Amino acid sequence: MKKVLAVAALALSATSLSAAALTFGDLYGEPAEASLAERTIVVTPGTKYVNVKHGEIVKIVAGGKEFAWDFDGIEQPFELAKIAPQGTINHNVRVYIERSEMDGGLGD
Repeated sequence: MKKVLAVAALALSATSLSAAALTFGDLYGEPAEASLAERTIVVTPGTKYVNVKHGEIVKIVAGGKEFAWDFDGIEQPFELAKIAPQGTINHNVRVYIERSEMDGGLGD
């Protein structure tokens, strides 16, 4: 009987975890219109990281290409190549997300 209860509990917990799975947008944010960008970041071959604020819309220019992103995902570092159009970023560039004033962070 204990095994049956344990299996049932495990099945229920697995179901609840899958329902709460985060989407790509939840993790990293979403593409945005370049005209809405608050600023532009130019990524060069020497760029190792970029700093953005949570909820900030930024236009990113790299290798003659550009895209805009709304950084409203989880406040955790990630590789810029995860969100850039394929072929835009050809080296490791880390994105660091600062809490914004709207999140209760200190900000500027």
